[in-house]
Formats: sequence, structure tokens, C-alpha cells
Amino acid sequence: MHRGITAEIDLEAAAHNLRQVKKAAKNLPVIAVVKADAYGHGAYELSYAFQKAGASALAVAFTSEARQLREAGINIPILVLFDQSDIPSYFDLNLIPAIHDLKTAKALSREAGKRNVTLDVHLKVETGMGRLGLNNEKDVLKILELPNLRISGLMSHFSEAELADMDYVKLQLKRFKEIKSCLREKGLRPSCHIANSAAVLSFRDSHLNAVRPGLILYGCLPFEENRAKISLKPVMKVKTKILALRRLPKGQPVSYGRTFITRRQTLAAILPVGYADGYLRAMSNNSYVLIRGKRAPVIGRVCMDLIVVDVTDIKTVKEQDDVVLLGSDGKETITAWELARNASTIPYEIMLSLGTKSRRVYSGEKSSLHKYA
Repeated sequence: MHRGITAEIDLEAAAHNLRQVKKAAKNLPVIAVVKADAYGHGAYELSYAFQKAGASALAVAFTSEARQLREAGINIPILVLFDQSDIPSYFDLNLIPAIHDLKTAKALSREAGKRNVTLDVHLKVETGMGRLGLNNEKDVLKILELPNLRISGLMSHFSEAELADMDYVKLQLKRFKEIKSCLREKGLRPSCHIANSAAVLSFRDSHLNAVRPGLILYGCLPFEENRAKISLKPVMKVKTKILALRRLPKGQPVSYGRTFITRRQTLAAILPVGYADGYLRAMSNNSYVLIRGKRAPVIGRVCMDLIVVDVTDIKTVKEQDDVVLLGSDGKETITAWELARNASTIPYEIMLSLGTKSRRVYSGEKSSLHKYA
């Protein structure tokens, strides 16, 4: 039995966003990031939509994610960003590993030798993220000497998703291009990709010969203010229904901790959604939902399974009315950025939290397939 929220996923919107990214990147190859269940939207359904719309490859975090896609019939190249533990799957499933250390490179080389094949790999280099990546040209050159590996890609990652500090962003790109030049001197011309969603929109110099966006594919800008000339469509809309209506007197405490006291006679709607459904507790007393095209404030603390909203000013409201938690209703819209701001987090977490806990319903081509929904 599903819990109290439904995520409506628009696959046509996802395809539209992919085409818009290709346009913004002057038709360069697009590596669509679909890790973490496609940011909570459903990995298979979104991967199919992106593949159909012209993505050149997909990117996931682990081989287990790639296996699901392969078993579901996704056949374009899949780049695995982090997994070092499942060496055989790279060969069995025709996957591309992102190599970020010499140890993994040697293990892949040995396995390729045993199978008498050559494996395409992408090298991930450290340019300023301080997380994963080959640290210098020396490490890169050591990997070039290994047999049975073909360096088909070079990649790195900007440390700021929104590219707020352009001086540091440019420094990272400079370091990346130095490694790229090193490979060119060895006669290699790999696919080079470092451009995230923000860079696709606002840093043309970073496009190189491929881009690797995530957030914008799901219809959300990587920066809150719209400073990009791109037409995106939100892919996810999250809804629930009013479970019950209650009339509360003035001075009535609401929910745990009595953090909200009614200041008037209040008509309260009880909604069957809480932090167990991905509606973050940090949104207590500072967020809104949409009912009949009107904003209704969340009052009191978000509970595990319930929240309370004030619907006193919404006429003709009744039990079982639709409630929009994320998305549009009439002229009003609640964005992932708004909820993220309320919860002191980022849109990625909002979409993941709500999308992975919802019953997902798909519209658009292939919407009848729900294997991984």
C-alpha cells in the first residue's frame, strides 16, 4: 500500500528539457545524469525519455543502478561515476567506469586482459573538489601505460553546483585543460566533460566536447534567480488529498511542541503526509501548500505521517480536495527552490525526498511501463 502522496512525472517535459540542453550546448553530446533513481523521478522511465530525446550517454553512481537500466532495455552507453567494487559488471553489462585512482585502473586492466578485450574508460581528475580524482599528470600517465584500457573520456567536477565563484571555476577549468593537453601530447583525443547544469547555461568555455547536466534535465534551474535563457518544464508534481477538516478555537496549540498557537478561529486541514514521506521536518511553520489554487500555510511541526495547514481563507474547501505540495495549481506555484529555501537545503534533496517516497504516476511516451516506479 502506498503512502499519502503521489508524484506525477511528465516524461514529455523531461524530453523537452533534454532537447533544450542540446540546443544550449550547440548540439554537443549530452551525458544525462540519472543517478539516485533519476533524482527521485524514476531511473528507467527517465532514462528511456532521455535516450529517446537524444542523450548520448547516461551517468549513474553505482553498477547496481546501471544493471537495472540494462535489464530494462536501456542500450546507450552508461558511465558509472564511483563504483570500484564490482569490476566484472563493467564487462558483463558493457559499462564505462570513471577511474579516479590507480588501484582501480590496474584491477580493470587485469580483468580486461583475462577476457582478452579492451575496455573504454573515463579518467576522473581532481581539479579542486577535494573529493575523488587523479591528483596529477603522473598518475594519469601511469594509467596510460596499462594494457587493455582505452582512455575514451576525461572528466572532472565543479565544486559549486551554481558556479557562484567564477574565479575558482575558471581555475578548475584551467587545471582540467592542463591534463587534457597532457593527453593530447600522447596522441589521445578523449571526450572531455566537466560542464554541470550551471555551466551548460552560463559558462560556454567549459562545454569542451560534451556536457554532463543533471538538475536542469528535471526542469529546475541550478540557481534560484532565472538568469538563463532556457525554457525548462518541471518534470515532477507532488500531490496529496485532505484527510480531514477540523475547526480549532483561538488559542489552540497545533502539533508537537506547541510551536504554533492559533490567533483566530481556524479551519485546519489535516494532510496524510509527513517526514516519512519526504516532506522535511524543517518545513514546519514556514511552508505552504496549494489548495484550490490558493496558498495555505503549514502550521505547527511536520509530523512523521501528518501535517496541518490553515485553510480558513479558502472558500468551499472540503475533505478529499487535491493538495499540491510541489508544482502548480492555477496561477500559484510552489517550486523546489522555495521548499529548499524553507528547509535550508537544496532542490536536489527536495526532489529526492519527495520523489522516492511517492507513488509515481507517469504521463507521456512509455508512461505505461512502471518496472522501477
